[in-house]
Amino acid sequence: MRQLREAFARLVVLVSLVFALASPALAVQSVRVSADSDAIDLTHAVEHYSAQGDRIQVSTAPGADGIVRRIEVSALEAGAQPSWIVFALTNDSDEQLTRLIVAPHFRLVGSGVVWPDLGSTRITTITASQGMAPEREDNAEADVFRLTLDPGTTVTYVAELKTPNLPQLYLWEPDAFKDKSASLTLYEGILIGIAGLLALFLTIVFVVRGALIFPAAAALAWAVFAYVCIDFGFWQKMFNLEDNSERVWRAGTEATIAATLVVFLFAYLNLRRWHMRYTHFALVWLVLMAAVVGLSVFNAPVAAGVARISVATIAGVGLLLILSLAARGSDRAVMLIPTWYLLAVWVVAAGAATLGYLTNDLAAPGLIGGLVLIVMLIGFTVMQFAFAGGGEGAEAGPDGQRRSLAMTGSGEAIFDWNVLNDEVTGSEVIESQLGLKRGSLEGPAATWLDVLHPLDRDRYTLALDGLLHQRSGRINHDLRLRGADGHYFWYVLKARPVIGPDGEVVRVIGSLSDVTEIKSAEERMLHDAIHDNLTGLPNRELFYDRLNTALYLAQKPGGAPVVVVIDIDQFKSINDSHGLSMGDSALLAVARRLARDLKPGDTLARLWGDQFGAIILGDNPSETLAQRIDALRTALAAPISFGERDISVTVSIGAAVYDSALHLKGGDLLADAQLALANAKKAGGDRFEIFTPVMRSQRTNRQMLENDMRHALARNEIMALFRPIVRLEDRTVAGFQALPRWRHPKLGVLEEDEFTSVAESSGAMGDIGAFMLETAARELAAWQKALEVTPPIFATVSIGSQQMLNHDLLAETRGALSRHFVQRGSLKIAIAENLVMENPEYTAVLLQRVREVGAALMIDRFGAGYTSLGHLPQYRFDAMRIDASLVRPNAVGQRSPILRSIVAMAQEMGMDVISEGAETESDAVELAQIGCQFAQGAAFGQPMSAAAARKLMGAVPA
Repeated sequence: MRQLREAFARLVVLVSLVFALASPALAVQSVRVSADSDAIDLTHAVEHYSAQGDRIQVSTAPGADGIVRRIEVSALEAGAQPSWIVFALTNDSDEQLTRLIVAPHFRLVGSGVVWPDLGSTRITTITASQGMAPEREDNAEADVFRLTLDPGTTVTYVAELKTPNLPQLYLWEPDAFKDKSASLTLYEGILIGIAGLLALFLTIVFVVRGALIFPAAAALAWAVFAYVCIDFGFWQKMFNLEDNSERVWRAGTEATIAATLVVFLFAYLNLRRWHMRYTHFALVWLVLMAAVVGLSVFNAPVAAGVARISVATIAGVGLLLILSLAARGSDRAVMLIPTWYLLAVWVVAAGAATLGYLTNDLAAPGLIGGLVLIVMLIGFTVMQFAFAGGGEGAEAGPDGQRRSLAMTGSGEAIFDWNVLNDEVTGSEVIESQLGLKRGSLEGPAATWLDVLHPLDRDRYTLALDGLLHQRSGRINHDLRLRGADGHYFWYVLKARPVIGPDGEVVRVIGSLSDVTEIKSAEERMLHDAIHDNLTGLPNRELFYDRLNTALYLAQKPGGAPVVVVIDIDQFKSINDSHGLSMGDSALLAVARRLARDLKPGDTLARLWGDQFGAIILGDNPSETLAQRIDALRTALAAPISFGERDISVTVSIGAAVYDSALHLKGGDLLADAQLALANAKKAGGDRFEIFTPVMRSQRTNRQMLENDMRHALARNEIMALFRPIVRLEDRTVAGFQALPRWRHPKLGVLEEDEFTSVAESSGAMGDIGAFMLETAARELAAWQKALEVTPPIFATVSIGSQQMLNHDLLAETRGALSRHFVQRGSLKIAIAENLVMENPEYTAVLLQRVREVGAALMIDRFGAGYTSLGHLPQYRFDAMRIDASLVRPNAVGQRSPILRSIVAMAQEMGMDVISEGAETESDAVELAQIGCQFAQGAAFGQPMSAAAARKLMGAVPA
């Protein structure tokens, strides 16, 4: 008997174990339902089962008797493997309860970001453990089942799911669910109405104002309207969409919102104006979003995930871009900051909701309402630009007609940029001049970037952006535009902004003038400033500059530079025998032959007269250098044809190889090359010499003078003397000529002619000229203060080539006149005749600017050199000083026959005439009879010190 009981116990345990292994389902916990509960969240009270096959066995919740029963439920379709949920409800009340099981198709909260749940039918059927089975009710937005709970009963429900996900499950009291649905429907209807009206309104604004910003805002509003309709089920009710179609529409509209956000940001901030990289970025992003819309047809969750990430990226990157542009003064960006900040906050809240961190039932409707609110703010932001055009009306009346006719008559082109539409018009004249097709320059302002010179593009964009940001000012810029043949033309853009009623720039309008000829003349002038007019070769100033550069490069490995100086033998005899034309032809022929024998990187220059200089770079051993120079000398000796005549020329050549121990600067190397040239000349010419240190022992005192000259100003050895200039009419002192003198400690006082060449070769002539300008201005101010006469006392100061070519003359003259008060035009800048003709165009511009600062201009020593009389009027000289060579009588006591003509010509051109060489009273009388107003010379006194001049004028001693 005992054995039988043990066997039975073992059998019970075995059977229990078999049942336990046969089904994993356990008894569920029951949820208490009271009569006064309107809604119960069952989401976390259900038990999920999957991979159970087409049937499931579960244990019911204990009933009132405490018994747990087993039930088996089969799937709706045989062979299916659906997911299941099990839950139990207990009616604790003493009355029958009717409730609704509600499972929404789509719920934004917890839907996810990367692979979101886009919604679907959730529950296929529900089976009850006892009583009547729940009945499905029609509802487009959720699965709704009506169930009845008898008093005191506990019912277990097994629901077959259509999808593995069940975002939410609620038990609702029917009337409460109806009230909630009605209130939510009202809210949804209001939002749909607002979104639809906003989209329609922005579309109407787009029709009225065709700027890109309005269709961009309208497109964003329509995209949000479509999303609201889909989210609130309006779309499904209108078109009776299936679950899969609704997912496609939802993913597509989310991608469309991302695309329209990019378009709106791009259009509102007007990023296409200059920054082509923004245009390319926007186009790439739009293509990506278009691909995402297409992907939504095949895989809606993946497309929606990409769209949601895109919206978050646009919000973040857009906020950084807006803040960056706002920091740089963009008013549009400043006005968009609040709206875009709200968008960024909305994106953060939406991310928290989709990831499940924000689970409140009001989160999804609130987010949809926030999105509509953001679109409304965007609409209000762009509305200020809708009708901002009142300030761009054209001028009317006779004055406007005159302006229009004046523009037409001047031949200038109109530049008219409509900022709101980003459209440039009025460029027909420019297109014709450039040979471009009609309409090539019309459209966005960025269109001009394609034809602008690369160096002018930034200036063009910054100028227009500056007008937009400052809302004032004018543009006056030189621009280069490329023609159809690839050549660039110069234009001057003059424009101003037109302000609309809202204070923003709505238009930039002005003119474009063709200044290609003026710019070409300026370029020629700048070229002539450092090039020889006859040969086109660099002049001595440019030669010095390149020589110093060559010496700097010589510090690096690669060979020492060589300076070669070439001088034509007996060149003066060629001019005397064959004429100046033949001499010019000889210079040109020598220049061409020298240039032909030099290598790229070498420099050939005309130093002065018939002397040329060359800088030869690279490794030059003495033997190879000697052979090369001798071959060069032989090539230059070939006859030169001039008309029907052939003449032969010979040259002397001196060369010096750079030695860091001997040549501290370029002037030292050139001086040694000229020393070698001097030795070649002394040996009879038609030969070459290469510098050796022994030659320095044969040098004259010139080197000593150059060394002393470099320190002469610092040692106060340079002084200014003043030669009286007398008015011949009444023999009164009218002014003084400032003359430099050098008090050499060993050689005594040296006159200007004795040290001018030394000063030029040592580079001190420019400093001496500045000293003379300053001294003359100071003394002139003292004379005029002491003696107030009409016209005022004047002073003349001669300047050298270094002051003109080094561009110091204008600054030094302005500085001297600003420090010392003198009557305008009483300080006369005297320019030697030959210096004027070296660079005529450059000299004309420079002298005009000198005149503008308050100095007068005088051509000095007229008759001592060569002057093109045809060019003389363009310089507008105030005075002329005739060289003494034309004034002094010849051996038979007669003066130059052209003296009277020169005086008459000068007076006809409005110039005062000062004559040098008045040695006697008879000279003064005769010069007065000819028509000279002023004279200077031994008859009126020798140069005197500054103190003596002050005493003569009655001025206070310095």
